[in-house]
Amino acid sequence: MRAAIRGAVPREATETISYQIPAFKHKGILVWFAAFSDHCSLFPTAALIEQFQKELKGFSTSKGTIHFPLNKPLPVALIKKIVKARVAQHAAKPTR
Repeated sequence: MRAAIRGAVPREATETISYQIPAFKHKGILVWFAAFSDHCSLFPTAALIEQFQKELKGFSTSKGTIHFPLNKPLPVALIKKIVKARVAQHAAKPTR
């Protein structure tokens, strides 16, 4: 999961801990990710889960989280696509 995210964020993005889980940030937090006993989670924001709902069919989701089961191959291309969409969404936000 970490390598897939790293491959989709800007080169200048850094890793951090936010809300006690790993995250990537570039001018603010882009995405969070974590591993659990039976799944890995990606936290890309609720808007992106809604945007990719068709492609996420078959995966467990909640308001802001996608669960990828450990007993199946990680959908790296989909993860990269979601992260790139988050980078674009984040870049479009006005700066204060």
